[in-house]
Amino acid sequence: MKFQPPTLERIMKSKTSSAMPSDKTFVNNETRNYFQAIDNMIKVFAIRPEDEVLFLTDPLLDRRVIDALHGIALSRGAFPREFMMPTTQLSRCPEEAKAIIERATFVVSSWFCSVNDPFFNKLRKEKGQRWVKITYFRDLDLLHTPQGRFPVDLVGEIIRATARIYPTDRDFDMTFKCPRGSDLVIKWTPSMVKGLHSTNRWRGQDKATEDGCYVHFMPTHGPNIYDLNCFGRDQGTWKNEHAEMEGVIYPQWAIGFDEPFQDKIGLEFKNGVVRKVHGKSMQAEIMRDMLVGVNAELHELGCGFNPKYPRFKAYPAGSNAPGALHFGTDAEKPSEYLKRNVPRWEEPHIHQDSVIFDATVKVGDRTLIDNGFLMALRDPKVIEEAGRYGDPVELLETFVE
Repeated sequence: MKFQPPTLERIMKSKTSSAMPSDKTFVNNETRNYFQAIDNMIKVFAIRPEDEVLFLTDPLLDRRVIDALHGIALSRGAFPREFMMPTTQLSRCPEEAKAIIERATFVVSSWFCSVNDPFFNKLRKEKGQRWVKITYFRDLDLLHTPQGRFPVDLVGEIIRATARIYPTDRDFDMTFKCPRGSDLVIKWTPSMVKGLHSTNRWRGQDKATEDGCYVHFMPTHGPNIYDLNCFGRDQGTWKNEHAEMEGVIYPQWAIGFDEPFQDKIGLEFKNGVVRKVHGKSMQAEIMRDMLVGVNAELHELGCGFNPKYPRFKAYPAGSNAPGALHFGTDAEKPSEYLKRNVPRWEEPHIHQDSVIFDATVKVGDRTLIDNGFLMALRDPKVIEEAGRYGDPVELLETFVE
């Protein structure tokens, strides 16, 4: 009988054919990875023996997260308290919580208002309270993920490299383009750059070691490439200022939608507010109802800095992979659509994160993001820092999809 040649069909049907490594992870590697993530966590939660530690929580949070952090605090001689509210969707600090929060020196919070409540900003500025936001650490099992073990100090180096791209000695335009036709311009001045970069997060300080700091764990979200810190919001000098901004962006997805947008949907901005939503699909109509005529203001323009964060994961607060952007807007009234579709969302229903995975962003004549790739990942200092932990290409450019 004539030998049957190995056709493509036979190769494809074979149960053993493969040209890629197995995705099986052996127990010894899982243990090594897990303890690398634990070390990251302990570095970020830099609790001091004399700290008054306070957890601001909600009922949907994995209790193991609080137990783990409670254990770290106890090991250092600190005895935490906890204040739970029924939801994370708080736009302002509840009056009944203010007395216990004022006593604290180290705060771990799941509440949405943690970043921008004037009361919290004042306590960080005047009392030196140190805050860790845990939007991306609501499940202890996240310590088993690639983003959980990605070195926190390397995240800081990526952030500093991104900051260096911004011009600091002249006015410039920040421009946004994408294959669907996005064309948005934000006008910048040196004082806006100084305000944006004044926070510890833009200095790459992602551990809660500095008095007055605000950090995230896991260190994936932000800092934002544009927000109201440009005008001193966190420093208490903000006077309802906004950037000069005009144009349209075409997001690929938004919170509360089962699937990415199949048709083009354009968000038209004028001086920080959504003026129109372009598109004829039902998804466009939903976005129009959510954002038009309700003073939907650009609250943050977020970017991720952890290369191992899942690249196309938009929930709970916009994609946080490097180079993926989320345009976070806050409206004057809650969206009925969001209330129905994501009733237990960690954000309030006045908020919406519209996501673009493939934008090109320039600051003046310098490229910040190229077709969804954060250019800081190829900064020489970033590559050098990555070499301390492993192969720079694997760490910085092998993305989780």
